[in-house]
Amino acid sequence: MKWPIGVIKKSSGIAESWVYQPNTDRTWPPNAQPPPSGGFFVLKNFVCYSDYMNNPIHPIVDFLYEVGILARTPRSGFHFLGSGSQSVAEHGNRSAYIGYVLASMEKDVDSAKVLKMCLFHDLSEARTSDLNYVHQKYAQADHGKAVTDIANSLEFGDDIKSTIDEYEERTSKESILAKDADNLEWIISLKEQVDIGNKRAEEWIPSAIKRLKTESAKNVAAGIMQVDSNHWWFSDKEGEWWVSRNKKK
Repeated sequence: MKWPIGVIKKSSGIAESWVYQPNTDRTWPPNAQPPPSGGFFVLKNFVCYSDYMNNPIHPIVDFLYEVGILARTPRSGFHFLGSGSQSVAEHGNRSAYIGYVLASMEKDVDSAKVLKMCLFHDLSEARTSDLNYVHQKYAQADHGKAVTDIANSLEFGDDIKSTIDEYEERTSKESILAKDADNLEWIISLKEQVDIGNKRAEEWIPSAIKRLKTESAKNVAAGIMQVDSNHWWFSDKEGEWWVSRNKKK
C-alpha cells in the first residue's frame, strides 16, 4: 500500500500551532497499518510525527536539543582577545559552580535560586548568539523575546522566565550574586590567558573587577589574581612525581 510521507512545519511563532504536510509517496511495508493519532512512524530512516503537540514530551525534547546549541555557540569576546576559546555552555557551567561558592560564602541566600540564575542567564543566546561589547555598540539582540518564546513552548516555562526576569532586574541578593558569578567567570577565564602570556587579557581584567558588587566576589577576584591557574595540579612541580612518576626503574 501507499502511505504519504510528510514533514512537520511550524505554521506560526506559537509552539502549539503545528501542521502535517504530505509531500511524497513511499511504499509502506506489507501488512502495516497507518500510525495512530499522536504517534509516529519510521520508514527507511525517515521519521515523521503526527499531531505533534498531543504529546507534551515533544516540546521538552525540543528544549533539550536547543540548550545543546549553547555548547556550539562561541563566546565572541575571545575573538578580540586573540587567544583562548569558550562556548556559552562552558561559561554557564563554571558560572554555576562560582554561584554555588558565592552563595555558600554569604548568609540568608537561596543557593538553589542562585544556581538556577547562573544556569539560565545566557539561555537566550541559543537564539541570539553572543554579542560582545564591541558588537553591542552596533547591534541589539532581543533577548526578552527569545526568553518569552522559549517559555511559551514549555509547561514549566513560567519558572524559567521568572528566574531570568529576576536575574535581569538585579534587585534580589540572589540576582546580584549570580551576576557576580557571571563576571567572575569572565575574570578567571582572562586570568588563564594572562598565565600563558596574553598581555591583552591582563589589560581587560581591571574593568571586569570593577563590575563586582559583593565583598565575597571581590575577595574571590583577589584570590584569582594571586593564584596561578596551574596551581591546583602543579603546586608540587619540584616533586619527584614529575620526573619518575615514582617508578623504581
